[in-house]
Amino acid sequence: MLYRSYQSYCHRLQHDMYFLTSTSRLNEQVVDKIVLQLNRVYPQILTNEEAEKFRNPKASLHTRLSDLLKHLQKKGDRHCQEFYRALQINAEQLFNDLPSRKILSKLTCPVFFLACFSVAAGLALFWYCCNSETQVIGRARRILGFSPIIIGRHVRNICMLYLEDMSRN
Repeated sequence: MLYRSYQSYCHRLQHDMYFLTSTSRLNEQVVDKIVLQLNRVYPQILTNEEAEKFRNPKASLHTRLSDLLKHLQKKGDRHCQEFYRALQINAEQLFNDLPSRKILSKLTCPVFFLACFSVAAGLALFWYCCNSETQVIGRARRILGFSPIIIGRHVRNICMLYLEDMSRN
């Protein structure tokens, strides 16, 4: 549930907006560099008129940055993604400190660990069952036969066929 709210860049930008617009996070030069990058490298994201509006020194930095972020959110996910890319290039430390990045890193760490552990456990079970000195093929067949939820049906069928071939030899 928490992960789904941060899948799109627009949602992430909405979540990060307060952090980015708070005082002294982004200075005038960094905001100008981001606007120029979005205008020059990706002119379809910010036109010349829009870039001038967001670089106008008469308006406060907070107002210009808030308007820029709202404008990008209205334009869509790709525009928000390019903002994050420009932010990473021009203010990498700030990019790494974003609240949405911290939440995503907290969510992906356990998933990565579980995936690695599952692969290691599967390989260990497979190696143990295929060892010629052990006589646990019948037990392993029962375990694999009752585990369609743990491993995919296709993988389970391949393991079962391999175990049957091993029991014939």
